[in-house]
Amino acid sequence: MTRRVYISDLHLESVQDLRFLRFRECIDAESRWADEIFVLGDLFEMWIGDDDDDELASQACAALKEASANTLVYVMHGNRDFLAGGGFAERTGAQLIDDPYVTDDNVLLTHGDALCTDDQEYQRLRTLLRSTAWRAETLAKSLEERRAFGEEMREASRATNANKAANIMDVNAAAVSQLLSDTSATVMIHGHTHRPGMHRSSTATRYVLGAWERCGWLVRQDAAEFALECFGLRYPYRSAVEAQR
Repeated sequence: MTRRVYISDLHLESVQDLRFLRFRECIDAESRWADEIFVLGDLFEMWIGDDDDDELASQACAALKEASANTLVYVMHGNRDFLAGGGFAERTGAQLIDDPYVTDDNVLLTHGDALCTDDQEYQRLRTLLRSTAWRAETLAKSLEERRAFGEEMREASRATNANKAANIMDVNAAAVSQLLSDTSATVMIHGHTHRPGMHRSSTATRYVLGAWERCGWLVRQDAAEFALECFGLRYPYRSAVEAQR
């Protein structure tokens, strides 16, 4: 019987932030219940490289390392942490997985940004940022240069998104249907859009993870049962499984 927990879009920025405190508590608690934990992108607001030595990078990697000692942890690139590589995997004990990824019981996982095909400007940028040449050129810069560049990218992203129609930043229905058809999956889980919810069709159920803002979000899988859960960030994390006992 498979037990899994799926999270995404934490956008961690500081060890003093409530999001980080709840993240550390959540993965510690869930690593003792789940057989596998999947982080489906944007764990960090910005990951500038596996050599990042600031406090957030160190403590977040340590928390993942502790969780991976209890269970299997998988991490997928998002649009904020696409520079994570082998060094990140070594620091965390997590396994990096491709996007999209299909589990052994045919659950389709993706960050979700590749499905936002109506936003053609973003898709062109995504192709550039995921290219081998761009990654190599960026990682060749100093940590200080990358930190400054990361801040510039974040500000540019905020300004750009503020002027876009909301509908083009959501997933495209045809792209979702095509990916489900290509994989024959009946369950899809993704994040990115910050629009949490569950969407049923005649052939599949799609769970959308929310961003950790006013509350945290996860999808819990217990065998063939799936549940989208939210929890407050102001108080210490308590697993829904524990609350039912």
